[in-house]
Amino acid sequence: MAAPHRIDVHHHFVPPNYKKEMNKKRPMQPCMQDWTVQGSVEDMDKAGTQVSLVSVTTPGLHFGSNEESRMLARDSNDYAMEMMRNYPGRFGLFASLPWPDVDGSLKEVEYALDTLKADGIGMYTSYGNTWLGHPDFAPLFEELNRRKAIVYTHPVCAPCCQDILPDINEAVLEYGTDTTRAITNLIFTGSSYRYPDIRWIFSHAGGTMPFLIERLTRLARIPAYGKLLPNGLMHELTRFYYDTAQASNATALGCLRSIVPASQVVFGTDYPYRTGLDHVKGVAGCGFTPAEVQAIDRDNALRLLPQYAS
Repeated sequence: MAAPHRIDVHHHFVPPNYKKEMNKKRPMQPCMQDWTVQGSVEDMDKAGTQVSLVSVTTPGLHFGSNEESRMLARDSNDYAMEMMRNYPGRFGLFASLPWPDVDGSLKEVEYALDTLKADGIGMYTSYGNTWLGHPDFAPLFEELNRRKAIVYTHPVCAPCCQDILPDINEAVLEYGTDTTRAITNLIFTGSSYRYPDIRWIFSHAGGTMPFLIERLTRLARIPAYGKLLPNGLMHELTRFYYDTAQASNATALGCLRSIVPASQVVFGTDYPYRTGLDHVKGVAGCGFTPAEVQAIDRDNALRLLPQYAS
């Protein structure tokens, strides 16, 4: 059997204190209730995954109290580091922030990246009614740009769109849509151009962005937007990274591949909502060459995370 080599950039974990607080507010789904570190390791072993970059998933950490959010972010990040100590070489961390607490988030960036040596920062596609291009993010993004940080993003269901189809789980339609809103807002406010050294990872093959490329291309031709895109729309889209989580099929990845090179696609599983093996089999059936599969499984992520080369 080949040695584990895949790098999973989209792998969730459930710190005990976060689980306790979440269940008071919004009971977690069964797969999250049942999550264990050992379960993650077993799934990784089955999929040939060397290392998983863990992150806290939706709905995030902020429920109105900055103090509580700071506590949950710090506790979650510290718990991830405990996992890394107990399972050397198997886990990395996209650290949680108490956003929209600006001061608390800047302090947590410093702690996570300087003290814990986290691999990057985890953020959501929107916070309330603000997406990633909003001016409120400027202090945070200036610091992350200075650090040339990786920012992994995960979608949420924005307040505008909750319970529109009450019989359909919000993840089915709204997550991909909110990813697209975040990408569009980031680019068409000029934010992605202003922060060129932030290395962005977007979940789920970029959401609906690939399908809407013709509309986005036409939007970029409007002079007012063109001024915000001195390098052009495609320059921004093709420098972002996009993971395979819940999109490891020929339709989704084929559409994404028609817009960005395979070098921008990274392996992600959305564990524990889906298994690593699901995605190994899915990517293998998407028509990529063996070299492209190797790049998606590992090599592309190593450009972002060279510390995992050994």
